[in-house]
Amino acid sequence: MNTSEFRRRGKEMVDYVANYMEGIEGRQVYPDVEPGYLRPLIPDSAPQEPDTFEDIINDIEKIIMPGVTHWHSPYFFAYFPTASSYPAMLADMLCGAIGCIGFSWAASPACTELETVMMDWLGKMLELPKAFLTENAGEGGGVIQGSASEATLVALLAARTKAIHRLQAASPELTQAAIMEKLVAYSSDQAHSSVERAGLIGGVKLKAIPSDGNFAMRASALQEALERDRAAGLIPFFVVATLGTTTCCSFDNLLEVGPICNKEDMWLHVDAAYAGSAFICPEFRHLLNGVEFADSFNFNPHKWLLVNFDCSAMWCRQLVPILRLKKTCFVSVGVRRSQ
Repeated sequence: MNTSEFRRRGKEMVDYVANYMEGIEGRQVYPDVEPGYLRPLIPDSAPQEPDTFEDIINDIEKIIMPGVTHWHSPYFFAYFPTASSYPAMLADMLCGAIGCIGFSWAASPACTELETVMMDWLGKMLELPKAFLTENAGEGGGVIQGSASEATLVALLAARTKAIHRLQAASPELTQAAIMEKLVAYSSDQAHSSVERAGLIGGVKLKAIPSDGNFAMRASALQEALERDRAAGLIPFFVVATLGTTTCCSFDNLLEVGPICNKEDMWLHVDAAYAGSAFICPEFRHLLNGVEFADSFNFNPHKWLLVNFDCSAMWCRQLVPILRLKKTCFVSVGVRRSQ
């Protein structure tokens, strides 16, 4: 495909997308297909010669669209909202054209600096504590992650690194393995399954705190679990509080849980993936009260803010524990701030 054909096909694709969006309510929301429907309809190996653009578009309509769940249909009410908009689609197109890999400042200065500035914009819209903003030249800042699942994992790994460094500084004879087998993290029993997966990947114990009648994690239940685990020789180090659970949009009590985490020197990560966008509205901002106790905070603009997936915004009060992760694994958060 040369430049001339790209111009022509690009306009055709824009027309196809616009027609799709305008007529989406006429499409069946959930596909009427069985698992494995697609394989018999396409070749069992990659073609040796390219298909025409027209044939590909026809295949999309005849083969792909019958198996698509139309998340943007006005009749779609499952899971949670996923955002999209014409400006976001155009921005996605430009990003694809530039194609930079922004893993450091030197790799693409504008990529890093624009992200940093706009994360500050977003943090101000949420009225996050100034410690989370980069413009104050402090220790914190925000970076875009791929998903809230990724953000939770990054936070847990950072908290684990911080705990290991603290304990080894006090007792140099302790090995990392000896510490990790005693580390324990906590979340509400209403937390997303990705929190449990983060514990598994991070190689630490994760315990679910029973929620109250409003499906919220409360201080009393958390304190009871901490006392029991410390008595058993375990080391509590990480708590995930959810603001807007996927199951029923319940809210853990940050104003109760936060002070306990600070007192017990445990990393508090706030997962507001679902409901976080609402905190921009002044009438809902009170639901975020207590975030001043958090070490990290995350929500998904790609749910309510008309930004295409994937755009999961994460802020950390201190990036040093995140930066230490570079010594053992590659993660996106903090790497861009390392220059």
